[in-house]
Amino acid sequence: METIYGNLQGLKSSQIKQLQRLYHQRIPGDRITTPEFAQRLAAISTEINQPVCTYLNRRGQVIRVGVGTPRQTQIPPLELPRYGAERLSGIRCVATQLKAEPPNEAALTAMAIQRLDVLVVLNVTGSGFERRGGGATGYVKDGYIAHLTPEGSPSWEVTPPISLDILSNQDFIDLIEDIEAEFQQEFVGQQVDTDRDRVILVGMMTDNLAPHQFQDTIEELERLVNTAGGEVLQVLRQKRSRPHPQTVVGEGKVQEIALTAQTLGANLIVFDRDLSPAQIRNLETQIGIRVVDRTEVILDIFAQRAQSRAGKLQVELAQLEYMLPRLTGRGQAMSRLGGGIGTRGPGETKLETERRAIARRISRLQAEVNQLQAHRSRLRQQRQHQEVPSIAIVGYTNAGKSTLLNALTNSEVYTADQLFATLDPTTRRMTIADAATGEPQPIVLTDTVGFIHELPASLMDAFRATLEEVTEADALLHVVDVSHPAWQSQIRAVMSILSEMPVTPGPALLVLNKIDSADGDALALAREEFPQAVFIAARDRLGLETLRQRIAQLVRYAVAS
Repeated sequence: METIYGNLQGLKSSQIKQLQRLYHQRIPGDRITTPEFAQRLAAISTEINQPVCTYLNRRGQVIRVGVGTPRQTQIPPLELPRYGAERLSGIRCVATQLKAEPPNEAALTAMAIQRLDVLVVLNVTGSGFERRGGGATGYVKDGYIAHLTPEGSPSWEVTPPISLDILSNQDFIDLIEDIEAEFQQEFVGQQVDTDRDRVILVGMMTDNLAPHQFQDTIEELERLVNTAGGEVLQVLRQKRSRPHPQTVVGEGKVQEIALTAQTLGANLIVFDRDLSPAQIRNLETQIGIRVVDRTEVILDIFAQRAQSRAGKLQVELAQLEYMLPRLTGRGQAMSRLGGGIGTRGPGETKLETERRAIARRISRLQAEVNQLQAHRSRLRQQRQHQEVPSIAIVGYTNAGKSTLLNALTNSEVYTADQLFATLDPTTRRMTIADAATGEPQPIVLTDTVGFIHELPASLMDAFRATLEEVTEADALLHVVDVSHPAWQSQIRAVMSILSEMPVTPGPALLVLNKIDSADGDALALAREEFPQAVFIAARDRLGLETLRQRIAQLVRYAVAS
C-alpha cells in the first residue's frame, strides 16, 4: 500500500498518483540523493504548493512519502528500527521547502527524535529556472544537509547552502560511517550500568499547587525512582492550568521529552501523577519509549521489598488491580484472536482472554488476602485475651519507624535510608513501667508499612490485611522525620490516610524523630506547633526514656477508654 502521509486536503487524484510514484524511485546506496530525484520532488512540491518529505533507507528505497514539513510527516517512534545509542536509525529524509532558509528547529528536532542518518532540505524556486544556454528546467536552487552530533547543544550540525550538484556528489557511506564512529566513541566513553533504567522525570505544576509543594513532589519522585533502581538523568517541568486530557503535558513539551530522551539515551519516562491508560498509550506512541506513572514506581518498589508470602501476595494483588484497566495500552499484541477448539465462531480477542485470566487471579488473591486478614485477626484476639496492649508505629515512609522499633525492643529489624524499606509488619514485645503502679507491663509494638502522599488506592485495598494492624491497635505512635524539609506536609498526609481508614484508629502520640539532623528553626517551630509531641533521635537513642514514660501514659489512657 503506497500510503501518502500528512495533509492531503485539496490534492487532486493525479497529484496523489505522482506522490505515490515516488515509492518506485531508487537512489544509489552511496549517494544522499540524485539530481533527478531532487528535481522530481521539487516539481511535485511546486505543483501542489506544499513541502514534500520522502524517507529512504540505506539501500536507497523510498519507504515513506508525506505532504508537509519533517515535523508534520515524521515516522512515529514506535515504527522506527530499534538500535543502540551508538547507532542512527538507518533512514534519511529528503524534504523540500518553499521558503529559502535553513532548516528550522522543528525540522531539526524531528530529525533528532527519529535519529535520522541525515536531513536534506531542498530550497525550491517555485517558478523553476533554465540553465545557462538553455536546456533542462530545474526547481531546486540549493539545499542544506543536517545531521546529528554526539555532544553539544544543539546536538546537530547544518551545512551552509550548497548547490544540488555538490549535494548529489556527497559520499553518503563515508558521511554515515564518520557520524556513527563519533557516536560509538561517545557511547563507549559514557557507558554505564545497563541494568539500571535511565529515567527522565516529568512534573506538571497546576494552579492549585504551591511552588514549594511541587518541588517536594519532584524530589520525592526522584527518591522513589532511585529506590526502585533507576537513574534520574533529567527533570522536565511544565506549568499548566490543568492537565492535557490526552497527553497530560502540551504537544511542544511531548516533543521536548522525546528529544531529551533521544539525546540522553533514556529508556523510561516517569510522570509525577497517575496517568490514564489512554494517556500512557498516546505518550508512548509519540515518545517511543516506556512511560510509567508514580503509582507504578511505588508498586515496583513494593514488589522488590516483599519478602514474606503475605507481602508478595498483597503486592501481586495491587499490581494486577492496577494492570487490569491498562491492558489495552499494550499495543497490537493484545488484538490477536485466540485459536483452537472452543474459540472459533465470533471469537475472543487476546485482550479479553488475558483480562478474564487476570480477573480470575484477582478473585483468588482477594480470597487469600481475606484468609490472611482472618489469621492476623486471630493473633490479635490471642493478644487481647492475654490482655497485652498493642501499639502500632505509623508514619511517612523513611521516618525512622523500624529504627525506633529496634531501639525500644533491642531487635534487629532491617533498616535502611530508603523509601519503603519495611513492607511486612513486624511485631515485637517490650516491657514498660505502668504509669500508675510502676509495675512492669508487657506491650507489643508493631512496625507497619510507611505511608506516602497520595497513597495509591489499589495499594490501600491490597494491603488492607496489613493496615488492619493500625486500625486494630490500642494506640498509635506517629513517627515524623522532623529533619525533612516537608515534615509538616508529611504529617498532614499521614493524618489524611488514617482518617480514610474504615475503622477509626486509637489515640496517637506524635514522635518527632531525627532531632540530631534537624535545624534549629524547624525544631523551634515543631515545639511551638506540637507542644505535646516527644522529641527523639532513635538512631542515637536520644529521648527514649521520656518516650517510654509517654508510651506508658498512652497505654493507660487507651486501655481505660
